[in-house]
Amino acid sequence: MGKLNRPAWVEVDLRKLDSNIKIVLSRVAPGVKTLAVVKADAYGCGMKEVYKVMKENGIDDYGVATLQEAIDLREYCDPKDRIVIFSLIPEINVDDVCKYNAVTLIENLGYAKALSAEAQKQGITIEVMGCVDTGMGRIGYQWDDPACVEELFEASEYPNLEMIGIFSHLSSEDVEYKYWSDLQYERFRSVLAGLEAKGLTMPLNSLANSPATCHRPHLQFGLARPGGVFYGRYEGTCVAMPGVQNILSVKANITQLKDVPDNFSIGYERVGRTNRPSKIATLALGFADGLIRSWGNGNGHVIVNGHYAPTIGKMCMDQFMVDVTDVPDVKVGDEVIIIGESGNLHILPEEFAAKCNSATNELTCGLPVRLPYKYIR
Repeated sequence: MGKLNRPAWVEVDLRKLDSNIKIVLSRVAPGVKTLAVVKADAYGCGMKEVYKVMKENGIDDYGVATLQEAIDLREYCDPKDRIVIFSLIPEINVDDVCKYNAVTLIENLGYAKALSAEAQKQGITIEVMGCVDTGMGRIGYQWDDPACVEELFEASEYPNLEMIGIFSHLSSEDVEYKYWSDLQYERFRSVLAGLEAKGLTMPLNSLANSPATCHRPHLQFGLARPGGVFYGRYEGTCVAMPGVQNILSVKANITQLKDVPDNFSIGYERVGRTNRPSKIATLALGFADGLIRSWGNGNGHVIVNGHYAPTIGKMCMDQFMVDVTDVPDVKVGDEVIIIGESGNLHILPEEFAAKCNSATNELTCGLPVRLPYKYIR
């Protein structure tokens, strides 16, 4: 990448991504396929660049959240790649589902009939997955509703539809106690048993998210679908994956330094206050760039020249300030790390989000809105 048009940017280390992928794939059981989740622009890391590295590692199945994401991915992915859309699609969009060869979820016969009719019209066979709610409470047939097995079996027999598996989502696999995931596993198996009793066996049943893929192979069934772990998420949690590294950093250059006296007010509502003569640095990014506003006013910190420096004052839409009084030799233009690492110092996305009572993915999914990206290869 050449000259940036602003002194703030995101860096994505594709070398770390490659390493992460190899570590995760080593945890996938023999005979199980891997679906890489690239929704939300690959969790804010950039779907197009991330896809290249995943493809180099032999991944052929990808998960997105919306039809538009599937359309975008189809523009550059291998035509033979399988793209699974994780949300429910309205019947009015079945023409594009078929046109772009996306795998969609079945949770009612009306949609299945419309998709079957469109597939016949276009002269193709389209893959589908049955959507089952085993305990997330979000989408899909309730696992114990008799219509679940009956209607999914019926849909599997519609012309030009190929039911490749059932799909459910674990709500609590990333916590220490797994009793709810274990219950979801049993419910998932119950639905499979009901379909198998009718003579329907499918190769790509899918339940395992990132933590399950990495730590509990019996939950993988035919199609494991790791997502956040590829990008280095869960580093600081009970489901941390040894060796996996955060691939995304947020950096900026200092745009102004200001020497101010004791009891000097900083930012909106003057809530930032110095308690000694201080040096204040301004950075040209803010909550409109995906950062979380409550990181400001001393709740968070940044890394400057190998030292931590606290935020001061409320974060603005496009700028925020940090107290660099204790940072030696600081000057305008110095690089500041908002998320990332420098030597033994680090600010993980998980740390940033936790300090703001938020989630890592909420933080990083907002970054691509305005910030330029650099990719390290």
